[in-house]
Amino acid sequence: MGIILGIDLGGSTTKIVAFDEKQKLLAARQIRASDQITSLYGSIGQLLHTSHIPLDRIARIVLSGVGASYVDRDIFDIPTVKVTEFDAIGLGGLYLSGLEEALVVSMGTGTAFVRASAAHGMEHIGGSGVGGGTLLGLASRLVGQGDIRAVAALAEDGHLDHVDLSIGDISRSRISSLAPTVTASNFGKLDHAATDSDLALGLVNTVFQTVGIMAAFACRNTSLQDVVVTGSLASLKQGQQILDAVGALYGLRFFVPKDAPFATAMGAALLHFRQQESQ
Repeated sequence: MGIILGIDLGGSTTKIVAFDEKQKLLAARQIRASDQITSLYGSIGQLLHTSHIPLDRIARIVLSGVGASYVDRDIFDIPTVKVTEFDAIGLGGLYLSGLEEALVVSMGTGTAFVRASAAHGMEHIGGSGVGGGTLLGLASRLVGQGDIRAVAALAEDGHLDHVDLSIGDISRSRISSLAPTVTASNFGKLDHAATDSDLALGLVNTVFQTVGIMAAFACRNTSLQDVVVTGSLASLKQGQQILDAVGALYGLRFFVPKDAPFATAMGAALLHFRQQESQ
């Protein structure tokens, strides 16, 4: 068996990873292109070139993600297969976290929620249209930024008390277990003097709080206490802090793995190894 390429062909970016026959990660790359096919072939070329991997060492290409539907033949005459995106999300999240079970949340253009168990498999329980696409669309209009990293950098100097309405703003006494700093309404106290940095932080906070709270609801009435957050959006600097606050409120542990953007691509490749082992 040679090298296996796992590729997550998403709506806006393509993530690609390479594993050797011993399931050792050799390389990981991420690129953006104008369309999925251009992105697909470009990502393969970039990874092979920068990692000094000859094309004839690639034994199989495993595709996942929404863009995989555009591929109907082998790539470069290399056996090419597709795997279910939600299975790849779940397995990739468990692999990166080292957990046996967790709720795996994939934050891409939108957001998907998968209950993942090494023993019982993967269960896609739903999704949300709130994700990276939401953040970019609103940021482009509100602060004139269409790049995720630029929005995150702008948000570093922001203040939520110029944007969000908190419990403390509407109540003079403590409400149940809710601290005064808990958000009562995202953008519910938008100050006319709010800066672009305030707006950027408000947008990031809105998206991550929404996803975090949906994850908390997805864990209700289950034994799950661990949430693994993956996808391109997950690695934003402010994300972990916001998710930790949600976790403290609902008694959950949120993990953002180091290689969170590549979880689905990794899961796709690892699914191939699992299938080979079961034969």
